[in-house]
Amino acid sequence: MKALIFAAGLGTRLRPLTNDRPKALVELNGVTLLEVAIRRLVTAGCRELIVNVHHFAEQVMEFLEKNDQFGIRVAISDEREQLLDTGGGLKKVAWFFDDGQPFLVCNADVLTDMDLTHFYQHHLGSGALATLAVRQRSTSRYLLFDERMRLSGWRNAKTGEEKMVIGNIPLVAGNYLPSYPIPQTSYFQYAFSGLHAISPAIFDWMPDEEVFSIIDVYLNAASSGHVFGFDHSNDEWLDVGKPESLAPAAEFLKKNRNFAV
Repeated sequence: MKALIFAAGLGTRLRPLTNDRPKALVELNGVTLLEVAIRRLVTAGCRELIVNVHHFAEQVMEFLEKNDQFGIRVAISDEREQLLDTGGGLKKVAWFFDDGQPFLVCNADVLTDMDLTHFYQHHLGSGALATLAVRQRSTSRYLLFDERMRLSGWRNAKTGEEKMVIGNIPLVAGNYLPSYPIPQTSYFQYAFSGLHAISPAIFDWMPDEEVFSIIDVYLNAASSGHVFGFDHSNDEWLDVGKPESLAPAAEFLKKNRNFAV
């Protein structure tokens, strides 16, 4: 299995800790977020991964070299010249996923006790283009799913903006074709957990641009009916993105010592 770790973010919410280091090298109980993510992926069966870098990129590369790449193949996707957002970042590393096999994608600043092996196997059995780990929690932006957990739209809870997928035509709410009926379907909203299982065919849905969000790609690809959500609301999950999240994250790792062996 191969994987991508998104580690190129500026970490602005974690300042001043990220004034002299990348967010991925912020430590919890003496262990960096990047090491936790790598060890979790290795435990799930990953033997090759790629990490994108931008903010203090040299530190990430030195860290991986110092730790002998944790015994697996670790490649680097260099975004120092330009941050590419999640979609552009994934598109840039398409060459790495050349074996035709589905792969995992995760954020370096996300902690969860979700069973990644089960998540990956679930994706393999579904035949989906992409499977997105989601939970029932409060957030400002939601993914919308139908009763079969097929991705059906996106909603900004603060602004009311919506992007919906109807049949094989992705449309933005308020901009429907007059001759096309507006569906009266109820959708279930979930918060995205920053964990993806993706089949290489997703690259066929990538736009020509260099910088774009992976969520927009999923909304377009959802018109095929093959982008699904994976509800893991019963698992623990933490976004280690703000200083106040560090203490709970450290406690989480204490309870889950196998994350950082």
